[in-house]
Amino acid sequence: MKIEKEAEKILEEFSRTLENIPELEETHYIVDNLNLTRQDIAYEKNPEKILRNAKVDEAGNIIAEKSKWVK
Repeated sequence: MKIEKEAEKILEEFSRTLENIPELEETHYIVDNLNLTRQDIAYEKNPEKILRNAKVDEAGNIIAEKSKWVK
């Protein structure tokens, strides 16, 4: 069949191409890949400052918008 002959031709060309690739030793990374982390610092929290712009009702409850995808 024509497809089988074309597939064999492609495989033969690929095999010839692979023969021309030189054998190389394993390469290594030039740059040290280190797992760099930053220091974990806890900052002071100020709830009054955070809630300053929140909408509040008469009883002091925070008014939050219900998500649009919730029915």
